[in-house]
Amino acid sequence: MFARHDLVWLTGRGWERVREAAPLDALEALDLWQGGGWPAVVRRAEIDLPPNEVAIGFALPPRRAGDPKGGKGGKLRVGCRVDLADIGRRTRALPLVGALDAVPPQWQQGLAALEREAADAGIGLAVYGSVALEALTGQRYLTPRSDIDLLLRPLSRAQLMAGLALLARHALTLPLDGEVVFADGRAVAWKELQAAFASAPGTRVLAKGLERIALVPPDELIATLEETTTWLN
Repeated sequence: MFARHDLVWLTGRGWERVREAAPLDALEALDLWQGGGWPAVVRRAEIDLPPNEVAIGFALPPRRAGDPKGGKGGKLRVGCRVDLADIGRRTRALPLVGALDAVPPQWQQGLAALEREAADAGIGLAVYGSVALEALTGQRYLTPRSDIDLLLRPLSRAQLMAGLALLARHALTLPLDGEVVFADGRAVAWKELQAAFASAPGTRVLAKGLERIALVPPDELIATLEETTTWLN
């Protein structure tokens, strides 16, 4: 089952479909992407997406001041669809440990400590967004305003609470952002979920799935962890 932020490597036919759907001003960058052997990212599906297709996207590097091609900055995003047969390989989002060498020096020590503490606690952390793209492609994505977008994938309620506490503590010194991904693939911004636990009963959070977005009570999401844990035991 595909999930948001999964990484997919395309076949030659897949790249043909990407080029057919892409705007002209993105073709040069996409050719560089294909030549580099870099992955696309799975994004939320459109309503009319057939079951044999996957929605993917590319966030091309932001244009910098002095770029001869102009532009107002920001990443050019290219979204398209490909057949399942157009995907040669797929992985989950990049583990945080795989991005440590790509971040600015002022983040490296703090992020390494976060990754080490999470690993010692058996908590899985992955990274997406600008940090992941810079690590995967070697191109410049990070700016002084960039966040560090993390994915926390807990296996139990205890891991969820420990992971939230870990992120909150390290967010005091690092620009951490990102989501908690639950057992059924739905994801919630970790800061929103943490705030909901401290709010009045009945508070709902915005849960993003591959096919839909909905406001749900946190207990509904936590129940998916408990069911998974019971099955594993």
